Amino acid sequence: MAKIKVEGNHTGEYFLSEGEGKISREAIVVATGPFLPAGQVLGIKTVGGEYVPYSNAANDGSEVAVGILYAPLPESTVSRRAVAHVRLCEVSAERLVGLDVAGRADLKARQLIVR
Repeated sequence: MAKIKVEGNHTGEYFLSEGEGKISREAIVVATGPFLPAGQVLGIKTVGGEYVPYSNAANDGSEVAVGILYAPLPESTVSRRAVAHVRLCEVSAERLVGLDVAGRADLKARQLIVR
């Protein structure tokens, strides 16, 4: 029997539209950790200011969704440079990773509109 392979999100596949030029994107630093797919909803740790996967259950700053990872990041034991959508764009809910109702509201407050 053949194995079925599932392909993950491609770079930027989650976004529908963005502000002119690169006004919607920001260069960021992501904390050490596991592989993160494009479309990962992100929060920022209060201590250190690095981006990490958003978690509404956290209490370290990452409980507030503030952006969406533009391209996948490999697992790493050191901080990683990346790009995220942090303002003025429309995104597809189907392609986001880690989104919940509270995260959707957080993103809307930052003009990241989830469709």
